[in-house]
Amino acid sequence: MSLLAAQDLRLDFQGKVIFRGDTVAIERKDKVGIVGPNGSGKSTLLKILTGEVTPESGRVVRAKGLRIGYLAQDAADPGDRTLLDVVLACAPRRTELEERVATLEAVLDEGLEPDEASQKALRLAELHAELADLERHFAPHHARRILLGLGFRDEDAERPLRELSGGWRMRAQLAGVLFGQPEVLLLDEPTNHLDLPSVAWLDRFLDGYPHALVLVCHDKEFLGRHVERIVSFEVEGLRTYKGDWEEYRRLRALELENLEARAKKDEARKKELEAFVTRFKAKASKARQAQSKARLIEKLEEQQVDIPRPRRSIHLRFPAVDPSSDPVAEVSGLAHAYGATPVLRDVDLELRRGDRVAVVGENGAGKTTLLKLLAGEIDLAVGTIRFGARVTPRYFAQHHAESLDDGRPVLEEVWRAAPTKRQSEVRGLLGAFLFQGDEVDKSIGVLSGGEKTRVALARLLVDPGNLLLLDEPTNHLDTESAERLTESLMTYDGTMVFVSHDLDFARRLSTRVWVVGGGTIRAFPGDLDDWLSAVAEEQDARAAKYGGPLVAAGARRRERKEADADPAREKAERIRARQEEKERRKERARLEKRVARLEQEVGALEEEHAALEAELADPAVYDDPVRSKRLSDRFVASGEALAAKMQEWEAAGAELEALGPDDG
Repeated sequence: MSLLAAQDLRLDFQGKVIFRGDTVAIERKDKVGIVGPNGSGKSTLLKILTGEVTPESGRVVRAKGLRIGYLAQDAADPGDRTLLDVVLACAPRRTELEERVATLEAVLDEGLEPDEASQKALRLAELHAELADLERHFAPHHARRILLGLGFRDEDAERPLRELSGGWRMRAQLAGVLFGQPEVLLLDEPTNHLDLPSVAWLDRFLDGYPHALVLVCHDKEFLGRHVERIVSFEVEGLRTYKGDWEEYRRLRALELENLEARAKKDEARKKELEAFVTRFKAKASKARQAQSKARLIEKLEEQQVDIPRPRRSIHLRFPAVDPSSDPVAEVSGLAHAYGATPVLRDVDLELRRGDRVAVVGENGAGKTTLLKLLAGEIDLAVGTIRFGARVTPRYFAQHHAESLDDGRPVLEEVWRAAPTKRQSEVRGLLGAFLFQGDEVDKSIGVLSGGEKTRVALARLLVDPGNLLLLDEPTNHLDTESAERLTESLMTYDGTMVFVSHDLDFARRLSTRVWVVGGGTIRAFPGDLDDWLSAVAEEQDARAAKYGGPLVAAGARRRERKEADADPAREKAERIRARQEEKERRKERARLEKRVARLEQEVGALEEEHAALEAELADPAVYDDPVRSKRLSDRFVASGEALAAKMQEWEAAGAELEALGPDDG
């Protein structure tokens, strides 16, 4: 029995079909990724599994006593508790046990009869024992280790949650969900409010997670490292694929290829049958054969393959940019403060032509401030920034999607960023960002968050210059769009400085790393992987005072998978699969020959039967009783042989069809 299952779901939302009889099941220790375009229903599916949303029909079945942990994209009401209290309250049954203890203590304080007081005291002792056992398994030092991993400082533990920003409240909510160790962990974009150090920590934590995990995440690398099965929102409904993101993409492409091949073959077969029926339907000797082929045509039409239209995705290739001088920028003695709070001080950096710099560090350390200073978005108070000759910077900020003019059409909003461009060029760029035809005339105000992000990116890239400054460009994009944007930016031959918590984006695009922290910025001597390794060691060292890293089990699952990957067994499986395919093709060839032979035999029998019928239609035949008897017997035998041969031919055709399309 599944731990958690949503069966035969049906749900429409604002006129759009979200589910149409779909079923999803989560097994014990399952690792499932949920993927699909923005607005397809990923978050809705998680809410249905938790019971927050009720489908129009269908049902959700949960194992008895199942503990589900759910991280939504919106932070809940923080209440008046401290950060540590909020996390500790997520231990299973803690709140219930504490309330029962408080109730019993209040009853005992009122004074009871000795026997009743004794019974209540015994029950109170049992509850305290249960709480003590809970403390051992869900101790405060476990909670503190998780908080440290997610970027909180020791002193934050006693702060009221209300004092924290929305992003930090989301981290607190994530900490509580992880601390509770639920049997099914549902995470909806858990990296959205994290910086790269926290993403790296969460990556290690989930790698050793012992229970079922259901993950929605736009970072294809993060997603791929933690799932073994993909549930995808496709145009034909929910589809399930074994493997990670890359394997899903491969299987989906193969599936579509096979469907297209089958549809072409069915269409060719249908035309062949239609030609036969058209040619012979009026000929008595071929009438039964023509009727049989007409039935085959009807069957082909009933089983007609509907080929899903390929999902649209961002596609953009940058033309060569005008070269700048080298170095592109030199930063000397830079410092910045917000009021009395210093953020950066005494920063010296050099940016060389062609660099792709990942700016990394904890949230609030000054990463965005650096980009804004380079972009001229905020005034430089201390120090200098010297750009080389012919440097044309372009800046994408996290808030740019929100700063678009809601009343302006998409085309006009983007065209304003490059008024010298031809309308056809702007339309072409918008097509690359999935705005085609009349969609370019939509008002910004009616777009979703992901669509606004695409407009903001198009506005930037309509005239990209030769220095791109990007602050979290993949936020609000789905997995497919984030991957396509990454691939597009890989064709950009200018200089790039970016901030991103997306592991796939950062790893594939960065050639250098600038580390922001402690008010300074330094060029890291290695690549992003080297820096992430150093961060992991530092995180473990910080957590040591609370009994060691909670993620010590991290990478065990990957190690088990590698150990289980027996090369000899995999080779045997490949040989077996090839042999099965060889046998299938051999059987197909045999059946095709048999069907063709039987078709000829049916034709010959039909001609013989028709000839006998014509002879028996001659009245003179009956003048000779012996001859007429012989012809009648032959006619009956011929009819029986024809019926048997027709049945044999149709059965062989059904066997051939059951083998499926010829993929070779």
